[in-house]
Amino acid sequence: MGKLLIPPQKFSRQAGFFRWPDTAVLATSNTADILPLNELARELRQIGVKAIVSLNAYSPAGLRLSRSIKGQPESYKITITKDGIKIISHTDAGTYYAIGTLIDLVKINGWRLASCIIEDWPDFGRRGVYLDVSRGKVPKIETIKELVQRLAHWKINELQLYIENVFTFIRHPKIGKGYDPFTPQDILDIQDYCKARHIRMVGSLASFGHMEKILALNEYCHLGELPGFNGWRGGTTLFPADPKSIKLVGELYEEFVPLFKAEDFNICGDEPWELGKGRSKAWVQRIGAGQVYLSYFKKLCDLCRKYGKRPNAWADIVLQYPQILSDIPKDVVMLNWDYNVDGERMRRTGEIAKAGLDFMVCPGTSGWNTHGTRLENAIGNVSQFAAQGRKYNAQGLLNTDWGDNGHRNMLGVSLHGFAHGAAHSWNGRAVDDKIFTEDFCAVEFGKDVSRPLAKALKLLGSTYKLCGAPYRNESALFHALVEPIGHKAKNDPEAPDYPANRSRIDSTIEKGLIEIIEKLSQTSWPVSSGQVPEFDKLAIKEFRLAAKMDITAAFRALAAKDVRSGKKVAAKDFRRIADDMAKISKEFELLWLSRNKPSRLKDNLKLFKRIENESRSLAVRK
Repeated sequence: MGKLLIPPQKFSRQAGFFRWPDTAVLATSNTADILPLNELARELRQIGVKAIVSLNAYSPAGLRLSRSIKGQPESYKITITKDGIKIISHTDAGTYYAIGTLIDLVKINGWRLASCIIEDWPDFGRRGVYLDVSRGKVPKIETIKELVQRLAHWKINELQLYIENVFTFIRHPKIGKGYDPFTPQDILDIQDYCKARHIRMVGSLASFGHMEKILALNEYCHLGELPGFNGWRGGTTLFPADPKSIKLVGELYEEFVPLFKAEDFNICGDEPWELGKGRSKAWVQRIGAGQVYLSYFKKLCDLCRKYGKRPNAWADIVLQYPQILSDIPKDVVMLNWDYNVDGERMRRTGEIAKAGLDFMVCPGTSGWNTHGTRLENAIGNVSQFAAQGRKYNAQGLLNTDWGDNGHRNMLGVSLHGFAHGAAHSWNGRAVDDKIFTEDFCAVEFGKDVSRPLAKALKLLGSTYKLCGAPYRNESALFHALVEPIGHKAKNDPEAPDYPANRSRIDSTIEKGLIEIIEKLSQTSWPVSSGQVPEFDKLAIKEFRLAAKMDITAAFRALAAKDVRSGKKVAAKDFRRIADDMAKISKEFELLWLSRNKPSRLKDNLKLFKRIENESRSLAVRK
């Protein structure tokens, strides 16, 4: 019996084997089972078995599904004997997950399955993925649906899309303009697709901090706490004392919140960076930042309840001002996030539980501010946070995937993190982190390429450490790809500003950069000889591009170090950087458009062109 990617709670090996016949009947009396049975039938066809889905309560069948009167929600039991397979579950969702397990057994073992009994149920009731669709990439609806297929197969039952401005608000039509925003119909289509696969779509909308794209508009910039903060016209944070701030959020909620059928809604509320630094400074000095935050937070919760929703909110500010924990309304679900191994907020999960609040633990894929994920950090972050969730009885685990700084990180490099988070959400104690990458590659991309592909992914996922730079929440190579060769590009006011005290290039180590170039240049990204879905083929291409970007970033960093120390750099080296950036730009554009809408692609292409031109100019000077 091969290794299942999402390990079951109980597995008991029995004597003998079941062999799929040339024609197999897959029988159920519930129409809800047809969708997953059709998915199983497609997998069986891959191994030469003709599968017939049959709606009946009694007939000879290779697979028979039935419901139990009692049982845990989402639980199931699979019994495999030489005579056939039986699945018993309490709910439609339980049957769906059982069939998913059976599909993986077929993928791993083919037409002969070992006789066994599998009894299974999840560690957490809420097992979610949080996908950033606002920092650059707005995925095509088809992309989200293909991702949902995989998430559902990994037994994820919740999806949240992070929305800042990418929605078509009728009352506020300029919000989202130029960002390919989702329409109400888009949201409903995705929600229906999720529902058929037992995934709740929970709404999420930035409502306090991270409002920079809205505050940059003429109509709303006066609502900012500190206009001009971090280069944004209106800043990033709403001024909480202005009644027009909560009025704006209320009008956005009126159009957005009712679209979602789930009882929960994420009001966000995280990182109001300017709070107390601008227009609320005197108020904060008088009663404290925690109380100012709490006052506005309660207004957001009231708006949420207006639509019958249970407020969910990020926990960073509440933990920053723990004196307000006891005043947080008891119906709020706190989302405790921390994206680092041994993170400080992670270790404070017990404080939220002690306050009597429901909560979720929220690790991340470590796929942002990097080209190929920070793999070791992601694995440790998820496994540690899952353990905290089990220890303090969390409602669930919400695995986040962000798109900071233009969302250059591709979706494919986050798939490993999604699967790993799903495994720890379902049965974390049984996950073997040391070999998870090999198991992931075998199940997702084919056994014939699993070892070399896993080796390549581990190398790509280690460059954030190999380059020798500090790596909290980022890889220095992500910035080194676009940081000017000099600390500040001359005669280019739009160039990114990396002063000496913030330079990622200066923080890297030459030996590590050389090692990255040598090792990644020799790495291949094999594609299985078997049938691989286009979604996964694209992921392999995204791995390759991530490796190319890391190689070029390392090469640029070496050249920049020489320039900054007064050494000469050959013109051919600058031409190589320019040529590599041109190739990366073309490949990046093709892959972006394969999964995403076109808006904001231009932001990255403009940045790549600037770096290419910089290198060509330096080559001419030499």
